This record gives sequence, structure tokens and C-alpha cells, in this order.
Amino acid sequence: MTAVSLVPVPASTLFGRHLLEVTDLRTEELARLLALARYLKVQGRGEQRTLLRDRTLAMLFEKPSLRTRVSFEVAMTQLGGDVLFAQGAEFMIGTRETPEDAARVLSRYVDAIVVRTHAHEPLQRFASAADVPVVNALSARAHPCQALSDMLTLQERFGDIRGLRVAYAGDARNNVAASLAEAAVMLGATVHFGCPPTHRPSESYLAKLDALGAKSGGSARAFSNAVRAVRGADVVYTDVWTSMGEERYRERNDAMLRPYAVTEELFSYAKATAIFMHCLPAHRGEETVAAVIDGPRSAVFDQAENRMHAQKALLVALLTEMKGLPV
Repeated sequence: MTAVSLVPVPASTLFGRHLLEVTDLRTEELARLLALARYLKVQGRGEQRTLLRDRTLAMLFEKPSLRTRVSFEVAMTQLGGDVLFAQGAEFMIGTRETPEDAARVLSRYVDAIVVRTHAHEPLQRFASAADVPVVNALSARAHPCQALSDMLTLQERFGDIRGLRVAYAGDARNNVAASLAEAAVMLGATVHFGCPPTHRPSESYLAKLDALGAKSGGSARAFSNAVRAVRGADVVYTDVWTSMGEERYRERNDAMLRPYAVTEELFSYAKATAIFMHCLPAHRGEETVAAVIDGPRSAVFDQAENRMHAQKALLVALLTEMKGLPV
């Protein structure tokens, strides 16, 4: 195990806060979370078991999940805490009762709440009424936990994110693309979207990304030509063409996004040292091919593992003052 020295730091500025979008974090807070994740990843499990002892995490999932549920449950367990899980009809924001009532009740029972849902606005209402930290584990607008894992993976592969070129091919308006781009530009990367006009971020959103990256040197552009987006990239990222709950658009998306599939040919336009990333689950033969996602330059399973380490850091930061931790 790599030795990491303990350096006392001031109380965490994240203590007691919510994380609904990447932009809820300042750049320095994002950097501190990633530093803590790197530390926890190499720290022995026995040393972690007291960090969240006697704390309880509620997980409320309207959408099914493999990585998100298991990574959060294992993370909380290894940190010494307990987990309660509710799914489907057991919990539907704003259906059985108002988001505000549900949040106020659960705040009396648990120390933090992780929500995986559909629409973003009811989640915002839920968080505004909660007295404990609320984490967005996926909504239609954002997937901040995936972005934390992605940034941790980039740091492990490249050392520094500043100056990297990240190409995202496919639906550049979905939640994964948005959170990835926000985190990347905040840390100084350039993001190139390769997408058709139907799936292109708005000009106002691209301007928002440029503003987010202004201090660190990050920026964003969108290209209708996939090769132009990928050429010279350090990272090529894609996601499924149709998200859960939007199956009615599958045929349209397949037709529009087929030219943006990350094939061996498209991937060849990236740098020879480039890596491939995907948040999973993946559909081989659609948004990418087996030769790329299962190839030696694929980082997808590192990303999946890093969900747990990044979420450990997030839970520790939201639920403790991180005294004595090296961040």
C-alpha cells in the first residue's frame, strides 16, 4: 500500500451540505474530494471502519441500478455505517406524499439520504426541506457521483487533469455528459462534444462550461463531425444512446447517433495513448464495439470501481469535519 501521510486540515466546507450537481462544488472542494478518495482507496479497510460508525444512510431508488446501489452500500458498510434501501413503489418522490414531507420525516431517522430518481425538480424540493445531506445518485439533469469517479480515474491515468482533451461522442445533452463536462472543465480540461444538432448542448450551456473553466483553463466546444471531436483526444467517452425512461426515443436516437458510435476507426483518431471511458451499462454494437470497450485502452472497470472510492470520500466529507485526513 502506498504510504500517505496524515496532515491535519481545517473543518470541511462540505460538512452538512447537499450534492445535487457538480456545480454545487467549488473547484477547490472538488479537488479536495478527489484527494480524499485517492487516500481512502489505498488506506486499509480496518482504518476506515470508525469514520462513519453509528451513522445511517438511506438510499431511495426510483430507477434500478447495479453500480450505484452496490458501490454506495459497500462504501457505507466499509466506513462503519448502516444502510437502509427502498425502491420502486416504496418511494416515489411527490407521489405518495410531497417531497417536502418525505424529506422532513427521513431527516428525523437517518444521517444522510441518497436519491436516484427521474425528474430533477422534485429532488431539489426534497433537498431544500431535508435537514441532513442529500446526494443525487442520478436524475434527468445530473449524475455528479459518476463525474467524481470519472475525475478520479483520469487522475490515476494521467496524473493531472489540467490540459487534457476529453471527447464525448453521442448524446451530449444527457446527465452523464453534463456532469462529466462540468467536472472536467472545472479541473482545467478541454471538452469536445461530437454529436448531431438534435443532441447538441445549447450555446448557453457551452458558455456556462467556458465560465466554469475560466480560472483553470478549461473550455468546451461542440462538433457535428465525430472525427473532429475525437481527433487528438486523450480520452474518448460515450454512453448509451437512450436513457432509462426514454425508450420511446430509441429508434430516433439509433438513427441520429449511429455516426457517433466509438468504433475502432473513430477511436484511432484519438492519441495513441488515449483511453476509452463509459459509465456502464454498455450496449456493444451500438454506442461502442467490443474491440474498444474490452480492449487494453479501456478504463471502464476502473471507473466502476472508483464509484465506491469517490462515494466514500463524499460521504465522509458530508458527514464529518474530516479532521486528521490528508486533504
